[in-house]
Order: sequence, then C-alpha cells, then structure tokens
Amino acid sequence: MSEFQNGTVVKAHYKSGIYIGEVMEDRNQHYLVKILAVDKHPMQGDLHNPGKTEDVFFHQRKALSHKEKANIHKHAVHPYESEQVPDYDDSLKQSVERLKQKLTRRETEFNQHALDQLNDLEKQYFR
Repeated sequence: MSEFQNGTVVKAHYKSGIYIGEVMEDRNQHYLVKILAVDKHPMQGDLHNPGKTEDVFFHQRKALSHKEKANIHKHAVHPYESEQVPDYDDSLKQSVERLKQKLTRRETEFNQHALDQLNDLEKQYFR
C-alpha cells in the first residue's frame, strides 16, 4: 500500500466505481479524495446479489459528482499513471457508454434492468 501526500492525483475504487481524484487529507485508514473524473461507472443493482433481479432491491447507483469528496479506504487508492486528468463530464459520458456497451452484449433480465437504470441516470446527468 502506497502512502500519498495531499494534492497527489490518484485512482480510487469506491463501491463499484473507479474514480480519478486528488488526495485532500490522510484520515488514518482512509483518504479524503476529491473526485476529478470517472474511470468506471458504478454497476447498477444489488451489489450483494450480482446478476439477480428477483427478491432483491435493485439499486440505482450514481457516479460520485465532480469535486465531491469521499472517504476512501487506503487499500482502494492507487497511483494514477497518466499525466492528464480527463474532463469530468467527458469521463462520465465515456464511462456510461462503456457500461451500456457491456450491458448490451448479453440479453438478460439483469442487464435490461441495469440498462434501464443507466438510461434514467443518463437523463439526470446530461439534461
């Protein structure tokens, strides 16, 4: 596990999403990270029952917003390898598109539910 100084740009896994952000503060077992871009959009549905749609609460999971701060466990924070941080809105659009492509590869009930949630989120994100 690497130690990061305040101001360091990192890649951070938070819930089921991956973000590019700036370390704001060391909080013992966590870093306070300010979100700068979305690398991977959070998966939709019940994270404890992946792939299931029956007898579970199918969650709609938004990406963390631009400049939102999140406490992220140190084990989930890694060096950011690129020199350029992508624009937040562009990165969000690209991450939504990648997830939509993944969900349309196979026709399953779960993928359709997740795609419906993602389409709704897309309307909220890009009004």
